[in-house]
Amino acid sequence: MTPMNDTPATAPDAAALQAALAEARAQVEALQTELDETNRGVLALYAELDTQAQQLRQATELKSRFLAYMSHEFRTPISSIRSLTRLLLDRVDGPLTLEQERQINFIRTTSEEFADMVNDLLDLAKVEAGRIDISPAWFELVDLFAALRGMFKPVLVNPEVQLVFEEPHGVSQLFTDNAKLSQILRNFISNALKFTAQGEVRVSAVVDAGPDGADEISFSVRDTGIGIAPEFHGAIFQDFAQIDSPIQKRLRGTGLGLSLSKRLAELLGGRVSLSSEPGVGSVFSVTLPLRLPGATDAATGTETDAVREVPDA
Repeated sequence: MTPMNDTPATAPDAAALQAALAEARAQVEALQTELDETNRGVLALYAELDTQAQQLRQATELKSRFLAYMSHEFRTPISSIRSLTRLLLDRVDGPLTLEQERQINFIRTTSEEFADMVNDLLDLAKVEAGRIDISPAWFELVDLFAALRGMFKPVLVNPEVQLVFEEPHGVSQLFTDNAKLSQILRNFISNALKFTAQGEVRVSAVVDAGPDGADEISFSVRDTGIGIAPEFHGAIFQDFAQIDSPIQKRLRGTGLGLSLSKRLAELLGGRVSLSSEPGVGSVFSVTLPLRLPGATDAATGTETDAVREVPDA
């Protein structure tokens, strides 16, 4: 029988092995230390982000409360000023000279602009605080257009600009918040009239299939005004957005109307869009589902058939 060759490791081999093990152990310990430090850094970063998020929430809440409070406080004196100007223009206290009438009209116009600004700020505060109510109901589109036509008839002072409402085609009724939709369209129409010196502002409604195949309705306000340069399209629906143009600088406004329109459209399950070319005009659109998803019909107490079906388990 041949004996097995069981030669023990030499001293140099054992020393090299121990050195390699020691080096590997040191590397593992260094990696563990680095990992621990990274974990502590990540935890500290999370804590800092959480603190900043909390501070941001508090600041947003304080801003919303401040805006709501100041808006309410401004409403009473503004209403008084507007009432007084109406009485003066009605000659309740006697006749007016041409200069007096001009100055009173200036006060009336300015107070109405201030009232619009206060209402925009109050609506912004409500939206940011999540306290805005959505009250959907069935209504006729012709009634919506008739109401808008009546609202803007007294302010159409430029004979060079016509406000045209096209007859709605494809649908007669809509189930959504009439007041919120009307507010969106009023903002679009007001902007169009403000920036259109000649031509027309045309309001239309078209029904078409949406991305998911369901029918939706698009309201468009098309004008022949100054138009908006492409570089401003992305920011036009942001809070306090203002277009850098000579006409914009002459006109007052908060820059909140379009951003509020965007938020209201999203609350109604829709979206806003803009198509514009400088020197040609602009088209502002709001697209909504024909029936507000998940809404309850106040008349029947039942959900509308716009509620999405949940697949069987």
